[in-house]
This record gives sequence, C-alpha cells and structure tokens, in this order.
Amino acid sequence: MPVSLPPALELVLDLLCCPTCRTHRLHPGRGALRCPAGHAFDIARHGYAALLTGTRATSGDDAAMVRARERFLSTGGYARIRDVVARLAAAAAPEQATVLDVGCGTGYYLAGVLDRLPGARGLGLDTSVRALRAAARAHDRAGTAAWDVFRPLPLATGVADVVLDVFAPRNPAEFQRVLRPTGRLIVVRPTGRHLAELRERLPATVTVDPAKERRLHRALAPFFAVAATGQVEYGAALTREEALDLLAMTPSARHLSRADLSGEAPLPDRVTVSVLATAYRPR
Repeated sequence: MPVSLPPALELVLDLLCCPTCRTHRLHPGRGALRCPAGHAFDIARHGYAALLTGTRATSGDDAAMVRARERFLSTGGYARIRDVVARLAAAAAPEQATVLDVGCGTGYYLAGVLDRLPGARGLGLDTSVRALRAAARAHDRAGTAAWDVFRPLPLATGVADVVLDVFAPRNPAEFQRVLRPTGRLIVVRPTGRHLAELRERLPATVTVDPAKERRLHRALAPFFAVAATGQVEYGAALTREEALDLLAMTPSARHLSRADLSGEAPLPDRVTVSVLATAYRPR
C-alpha cells in the first residue's frame, strides 16, 4: 500500500533536489518522491524519505545504539547542550527559519531548536534508518531523510538559515553551499575532558584526539569564520543504567566488550560533560 507524504516532510519538500541527477526538484507521486527525469525514492512507512541509494554508508547508529541514546537523552543529561545549540540558532535565525540538522540522530537537538523557533521548519539527515525512525517522530515541523554527509547534499543551494552539526561528521563545502549568505553553521564537539571518568574506568572507550580541534578549524577555515563560541562543562550524576546507556550510544560501543556493556565493569556515578559549541558564518 503506498505511503502518503508525511506532513513534516511536505513542509520541507521544496528544499530537496534529486540526489541522482542533482538538477531537478522532487515531487510526491504514487507513494514516492519523484523527479522529472524519472528517478524515484521511497517514503518509508516510518515517515522519512529514503534518498540514500547505491553503496550504503558504513557508519550510523544501530538499533541498540538508538535505544540507548533515546533512554539517555530522555533523562536530561545533555539538556544543557541542547539549550546552547538552540540559543546559538535563535540568535542568528529569522522568524521563518529553515534549519538543517546533518547527522541528526534521533532528532533531539533539531527538536530543541524548533521549540525555540516556533515559526521555523527543520530537515534532519542521517545514515541510520533506526535513528531516522525516531527522528521522524521528534517534532511536527521536522522532516527527515536518509543521507550520507560525505556525499553532495540533496538540497538546493542557499536554502538553509542554520545548519546543525552536533557530534557528527562534517562536509564544509556542502554546508557553505546550502546555507544562505547570512546563515550560520553550528558545530558541537567534545573537549578532551568530555566523559573522562568513563575513559579512566574503561580504556577501550574512544578518546578525543588532541589535534582534532586544529583539524576542525583547518577544514572549516576556507569556508567559514567564527561568529561566536562557548564551552559547556558541568558534572552529571549517573545511575549505573544511565552510564551503560551513555557508553552504548556512542562510537565507543563498537570498541567495548560484551562484559563492559552488560554491567560487569565498575562505572563512575558522575561524569564530566564538556563540549565546545561554535557558530560559524559563511565566508
């Protein structure tokens, strides 16, 4: 049975371009999104557009990671990060803003921005279909689509007022292309102190490369200049279950043993949350 176009996806349909020919806009028809050249893309019954074709991306949250992420984020453990993202977005966005979240995961940060901007609409992109199932339910003004950030984005040029990149990979040239000249790119990334207590207990967890910050600015510098930046750092109390979810929702989950994630290892009851949040303007 054909799937009808979800209202949130209809809100952002004018942003999308055919990812195959990259010249035509997409239009709904016979339960899919179609372009005049004959390319068609399914609308998943969960509400997102399945634009990612060809070789599948190798990364992306699996079902267990998504469940852990939803449980942990529901505790409010990262609510301060979401508040900072929403504040940076609101400081630069017009009333009727278009917000793109690349690597949106479950849609947690995009929903926070849209709550702060009642006239805005959003589009979340992610490679993980499991995450997109959650993101499609995250906000009634947030459409979602499957896409890989390392490929040219399936969007028209100059359509976004804000691009969010929260703990996600980056494609600076494409971010600049899809942003309006007055738009902002908001990047959130961990500092070396982020979740340090977990790394002390479990050395197999992923560490933050000390050179990562320099590489970030070197990659963004040809396309963006810093408009505003700040650090979010606080201590967060954790139950054992929350600590396990925090481990299971991150890339560290791929490096830890089953015993580490089953609750046998000793875990801290408090961790440091430490991130940098920067708003960039296009050059």
